[in-house]
Amino acid sequence: MVVRQGGGDGLIDEYMLVTVPVLVGGGTPFFTALDSWVNPSLVETRAFPGGVPLTRYETRR
Repeated sequence: MVVRQGGGDGLIDEYMLVTVPVLVGGGTPFFTALDSWVNPSLVETRAFPGGVPLTRYETRR
């Protein structure tokens, strides 16, 4: 909900995502449909010792 409201209004400058893989999952989606397009640019990718990746994006305006 926060991502949709802030991202759609251009209030979020950076997204940092830590992806934990699952075989079967469900729940609330992190990103839902936005009213306006967000144009991210990949800034950094890092892997933690357990193999879990962190990706950091900045929004282009």
